[in-house]
Amino acid sequence: MARRPLPRILSSGGAQIARSREIARTAADSATDVLHPLITVSRGLRKLAATGRQKWAATPKERRGPTLFLVALCVLAVAVVPYGPLMALITVMAAAAWQGRVRTPVRTGPDEAEAARLKALYEALVPYFSVPEDPAPLYAHGGEWSKTFSEYEFDGDGRLTRLRITYPAYFTDGEAAARARIEQLLHAKSGRGREYLFTWDEEGNELVMSVLPALSTAIAAQRFVTVPGETVLGFTDADAVQRTVPVAVGNEITQAPPVVWRTGPRSTEPHLLAVGEPGSGTTTLLRSIALQALQHGDVLVVDGSGTGEYACLTGRAGVLAVECGLAGTAASLEWAAKETERRLIAANRARQAGQPAPDDTKRPLWILVDRPSVFGHLAAADGRMDPQELLSVPLRHGRAAHVTVVVAEQFDSTGALTETVRTHTRARVVLGAAGFADVTEVLGMTPRTTPTTAVPPGRGYARLGTGPVLRLQVPATPDPFDDATTEAHRRAVLALLPPGPDAAPPAPAPAPVIPAKPPTPPTVPAKP
Repeated sequence: MARRPLPRILSSGGAQIARSREIARTAADSATDVLHPLITVSRGLRKLAATGRQKWAATPKERRGPTLFLVALCVLAVAVVPYGPLMALITVMAAAAWQGRVRTPVRTGPDEAEAARLKALYEALVPYFSVPEDPAPLYAHGGEWSKTFSEYEFDGDGRLTRLRITYPAYFTDGEAAARARIEQLLHAKSGRGREYLFTWDEEGNELVMSVLPALSTAIAAQRFVTVPGETVLGFTDADAVQRTVPVAVGNEITQAPPVVWRTGPRSTEPHLLAVGEPGSGTTTLLRSIALQALQHGDVLVVDGSGTGEYACLTGRAGVLAVECGLAGTAASLEWAAKETERRLIAANRARQAGQPAPDDTKRPLWILVDRPSVFGHLAAADGRMDPQELLSVPLRHGRAAHVTVVVAEQFDSTGALTETVRTHTRARVVLGAAGFADVTEVLGMTPRTTPTTAVPPGRGYARLGTGPVLRLQVPATPDPFDDATTEAHRRAVLALLPPGPDAAPPAPAPAPVIPAKPPTPPTVPAKP
């Protein structure tokens, strides 16, 4: 059977049909653009009419008469006023245009992906927030997550940035272990690589989880606005402390919240212990403390690593010594112990005599010890006394004698620290990537935030005495003699160093030039 050919309009007119459709679509779009104001006003008039009809339907029958009379008076007043009808028409058109505008819909709830994430988080919390004896459990498999998550926020990647959780009253929120389990679960389910702050409200049975922004690493070594006896360990969150100091970040001056450590006779935590992994920034912290201490006192540095990280301090004014060997370290620490005793005796004698303490007993003396465990191993191999034993006198009596001890050690060698060092270093700092167990062992308290696995140098936590655990970022204070140090950081550190022995003495001021007096003419006796 022969196949009949298609009509001409169907076989060869496809291109013309497509072109006609495109022309029609373009004409429709152009007409829509031209008539857009009219469409907007018409839409607004419909909305105003619908609103007026709803108001009239809601008006009681006994009040409709007075309402009509009031409307008639308003219309009459508008008609009598010059240019009244024109102004009324303009007002109605403006109201209609405002009501008829296209409004972007505001999303009031989570989308499908966010709801699925909240549902999975709710199911993960069920075993921790429910018990079989509860007749009306707040958490149950297949339950409604909207009853327990009253507030939630997501970032652009769909990850949680803030979440408010309501939990049952019988949950043991007073136990640290129970809170740690919940925080660990939320940290794992909400996304790793970020720091989360957990705020527990035991009275209201609520837990707020929020993501903390990363601390700035752009603050370099500089002169901070502090008084004698105050040392800036680093910078923390704005809501963690009640003080800010001006700092230079590049070419701008901003306000930053510092972690201020106070030393001296009235300090409750006169000595500090910093612990971290290699490359975590403990040496940078000690170098920063040394530069600040040299403003008002003397510094004795003991470098157990022996890598020359403190070579920039050698021979500087106020630096008593930079020791890297066992013999020099023992001699320097023995002198520091005797100096502490001398200061105590001199101050006691002056106090008994009713006189002020001598000035040489008031000048602060800082003893910075980096990795003392190395000298302990060397001393044990050589049959000598551990140099840490020589720190007993400065640690026990240094507060009254204006002597401050700062010890830095690595995590794998904290067991080699003596009991005296552990007991009298009440200010603690932990730097680097460390777990909850390591941070809690050093600080004595679990931080309210979750440590991350990758942190920049100088990043960690600080706790002064019995205070709260604060996030900390040490200002960048690298070795200026290191080839990897940037030129900006090198200049910043060198500008803070006191003058060395090779520095040229200041040129003497020129003697003032006294103008010569003109000669006094001889006195000629008067003739009689």
